[in-house]
Amino acid sequence: MVIAIRDVSKIYPNGTVALDGISIDIHKGEFVFFVGSSGAGKSTLVKLLLKEENPTSGSISIDGVTINTLKRRQIPYFRRKLGVVFQDFRLLPDKTVAENVAFAMHIVEASKREITRQVPRVLSIVGLGDKADVFPRQLSGGEQQRVSLARAIVNNPALLIADEPTGNLDPDTAWEIMKILKEINQRGTTVIMATHARDIVNYMRQRVVTLNGGKVIRDLERGGYGLED
Repeated sequence: MVIAIRDVSKIYPNGTVALDGISIDIHKGEFVFFVGSSGAGKSTLVKLLLKEENPTSGSISIDGVTINTLKRRQIPYFRRKLGVVFQDFRLLPDKTVAENVAFAMHIVEASKREITRQVPRVLSIVGLGDKADVFPRQLSGGEQQRVSLARAIVNNPALLIADEPTGNLDPDTAWEIMKILKEINQRGTTVIMATHARDIVNYMRQRVVTLNGGKVIRDLERGGYGLED
């Protein structure tokens, strides 16, 4: 098991109940969509998994580590095990495509030899083998998101968390990103994706966890976005 979420609640200081006693198990190699309307709890759950927020109650274990109890100094080391892709790309504008991807390897103190071998390989996986020396501003939105994907997988994480990765992309480009995510999953990486993209969820027919009002109201192994599925 990669993730064990047990009776997790999150209540903000203003009294807002973002999550209300949810329990979810996610196993190695799964592709899981978190879906639900705005305010359903998806973003809060992602923040908890990334240790950007702490649960009010309950526990979260990732790859055998109970992250609730991690000390501040341990958090950067924990995050090294994860690959993360955001809606807004979060690339370093003054670094080339290759340097953006290599940056993730420098953080984990990979050797120069490893970086030289691994960066071209992952750029090839995401279809950017010929863009290594260009800067983010010279790329389309879809290409920038591919760089984000390459950066997220360059250290071979067991878990990839994608928070609305297609939210800023046109439909055709969004499908290209989903194809890459599916290939990454088929290579053995567990993928969690929070999304509003109904068409993508319905087509992919992967596991779908639906949140509403901070509760899990549906969890289907091969589901779709709509409650009627």
